[in-house]
Amino acid sequence: MSELEPQIADRLKRDAQGLVPAVVQQHDTGEVLMLGWMDDEALARTLRSGRTTFWSRSRRTYWVKGETSGNRQRVTEVRLDCDGDTVLVKVDQDGPACHTGDRTCFDAGLLPLRSAGG
Repeated sequence: MSELEPQIADRLKRDAQGLVPAVVQQHDTGEVLMLGWMDDEALARTLRSGRTTFWSRSRRTYWVKGETSGNRQRVTEVRLDCDGDTVLVKVDQDGPACHTGDRTCFDAGLLPLRSAGG
């Protein structure tokens, strides 16, 4: 088990399950690839290994992106937002980021915008 450095842990604002959302972004294009959940351990593993590690809320276990699919994410940078309640993980993505095979998890459907005035 890894321990998150106290100066990082002290800044995190976790939800009731001890998690923070982790937005994953392609480092060179800015493309948003996916959203995962991290607790202190997942964040510590990510910082230590350079591979994105998440907490699966449904399976209740840790998972490393690409461990089974081969679609790995090499971490290039990790940032904490100003409120301490969201992590931004910049990566170099190999292959699709989404488990559906799409490049990003946000390729599934564009929602229509309706202007307030008309």
